[in-house]
Order: sequence, then structure tokens, then C-alpha cells
Amino acid sequence: MNTLRTLVARAVKNTFGGRFAKIREINEKFRTPHVKMTPAVKFALLCLRLYLFLLVGLLIFKFYTLVASG
Repeated sequence: MNTLRTLVARAVKNTFGGRFAKIREINEKFRTPHVKMTPAVKFALLCLRLYLFLLVGLLIFKFYTLVASG
């Protein structure tokens, strides 16, 4: 049973080991953003984030009122 586990572990490592290294390499390359944003773009993104939180809050509120009334 232990040898089977070892064989499976080796097979998984051989199959996915190189792919995980490539993913780590890509993540390291794009760790810092390379796009310059103007203050207007930053403000627009902030507004969109707040709008998203508002919509999620309304969704949670609607769910709560439906559950509480039923």
C-alpha cells in the first residue's frame, strides 16, 4: 500500500511539478502592476467597488427579509 502511494505521489509530481513552477514564474512576473492609472481611473474604480458592495449588501438584505418573513 505504501509503494502504491509513493508511485502515485511520484506520478502526480512528475505530471504537475513543471506546471506549478511555470505558474509561480508567471505570478512573480506580474506581482507588481505595470499599468499607470490616472486619478480619474482610480476614482472610477473606487466608485465601482463601492457600487459592488452596495449591490451585495442589497442582495444580502433581500435574502434576509425573504428568510425572516417565511
